[in-house]
Amino acid sequence: MKKVLATLCALALSAVSVMAGEYPDISIAELKKAIADKKVVVLDVNGTDSYKQGHVPTSLNFADVSGNLASALPKDKDALVAAYCGGPSCNAYTKAANAAAKLGYTNVKHLSAGISGWYAAKEATEK
Repeated sequence: MKKVLATLCALALSAVSVMAGEYPDISIAELKKAIADKKVVVLDVNGTDSYKQGHVPTSLNFADVSGNLASALPKDKDALVAAYCGGPSCNAYTKAANAAAKLGYTNVKHLSAGISGWYAAKEATEK
């Protein structure tokens, strides 16, 4: 019985630690409004080739800014930072989200739709 309880506790703790690494979702509509209002820094984590083919307007190529992310982000640590990658099953966005959080940013969100959802919604991209 003690082994069963220990196993259940370990599983519960591992689930909590996995959940702790997640970031709140931002919808395409919310992100578009934040971009229009100039109230977000968007980080694309899809890699340089994908970025050159098309990215969410105003987004920064994380590969280009990751070495000096602090200078690419606003001084206000409560500023909205949104990260995205390929789509709902991709978790590469966590590289950028975790880096921003490590710098002290408190309003980090995830565009879980990713670039594939952006394209599917027929939203404009930049090249």
